[in-house]
Amino acid sequence: MRIYTRTGDEGQTSVIGGRVSKDDLQVETYGTIDELNCFVGQAASLMEGEVFADLRDNLIEIMHELFDCGSDLAFVKLSESKYKVRADMVERLEQWIDRYLEETPELERFILPGGTQLAATLHVCRTVCRRAERRVVTLGQQKEINPEVRRYLNRLSDYFFVAARTANVRSGVPDIEYVRSKKVFGNKK
Repeated sequence: MRIYTRTGDEGQTSVIGGRVSKDDLQVETYGTIDELNCFVGQAASLMEGEVFADLRDNLIEIMHELFDCGSDLAFVKLSESKYKVRADMVERLEQWIDRYLEETPELERFILPGGTQLAATLHVCRTVCRRAERRVVTLGQQKEINPEVRRYLNRLSDYFFVAARTANVRSGVPDIEYVRSKKVFGNKK
């Protein structure tokens, strides 16, 4: 199989059902999701040992689901019957968030990205996920999209936040609090 096709040399690319400019918002949106997927893969590669096995398994599942998100956004016109991202995927993310939140200390202040390299990478995932979500919101104002993609990305960024904190806890490294603020959060439970 040849990797290059030369069909994009003039600034156009194929989407399912047609061709668009490579800087089209639709391409920018699923391209941002693809960028996120690369960072998720990087985070998964940093998860060595059994202590991170569950999180690593989560990230592998998430990488498949991010491909599903991109697929749902790659159509010129999509019928609901072809949607891959579903509400149950969002609900499962919420279950993971709740489970991992139990491992983390109570949050009192905003935290800065960091602690371990893994946690810092998961924070990168969180921020790229938020950017992807913003692109999906904008795209949804211009064309019909699967609303579950937007919900999934919203919840996924929360997952990355909690996963980053969990990675620090499991590594025995504290989160870095933003000490210039007052305590802004109450009990988590």
